[in-house]
Amino acid sequence: MTKYLSTPTNAVLVAIDMSKHRQEVLIERPEGGRRRRMTVIATKGDYDRLVEELASMGRPIVVGFEATGNYHRTLAHKLFVAGFQS
Repeated sequence: MTKYLSTPTNAVLVAIDMSKHRQEVLIERPEGGRRRRMTVIATKGDYDRLVEELASMGRPIVVGFEATGNYHRTLAHKLFVAGFQS
């Protein structure tokens, strides 16, 4: 049987386009308005900065990846450990 999970209505949606050296991140808040765009370099420092930015929003975070090869695995693990939903 399939488990049905809906996206919380107050969740921040995060779309990440992965590549080997950098990731393009698009953040959409539930109240609408302008989406925020970030470029994250594939380094621990930038991954930590992204986690801090998302955690500071104080809302549920739902992350979607456009995964290329295995490049997404490190960032996906970091976001999962931080408690974000993917």
